[in-house]
Amino acid sequence: MNEIIDQLQELSETVPVPLELPTFEQIVEVEEQILIGLPNDLKEYLLHASDVIYGTVEPVTVADPYSHTYLPEVTCYAWSIGMPREQIAICQVGDSFYCIDEEGQVQLWEDGDFDEQVWESFWDWVEDVWLEQ
Repeated sequence: MNEIIDQLQELSETVPVPLELPTFEQIVEVEEQILIGLPNDLKEYLLHASDVIYGTVEPVTVADPYSHTYLPEVTCYAWSIGMPREQIAICQVGDSFYCIDEEGQVQLWEDGDFDEQVWESFWDWVEDVWLEQ
């Protein structure tokens, strides 16, 4: 995990208004908003690498409630179009969502159904999807 975070930080693009990393309290607030506990891998990403901007994949963030990647907004939208409530959106791609369950498994939800591919952890998804774009 630390190697992946280091790699993400190295690849991060410099932008005029950089993203901020959240506090632990902000993560707790997000959990309270969506009424679901976030898996540990997702929390680690949010605390240590959610300020990374790399490529076209835009994973969720929690530091800025006005961001288009704000986890509660992205997840609530996904739920409103049918994604199961036990899933948490980690990345929106059009009306498709990469989502994670409380055990930490990641799947792509699109067109009202799950894709067959399953990533066993958030970090597996980062390596296979975000870093390989």
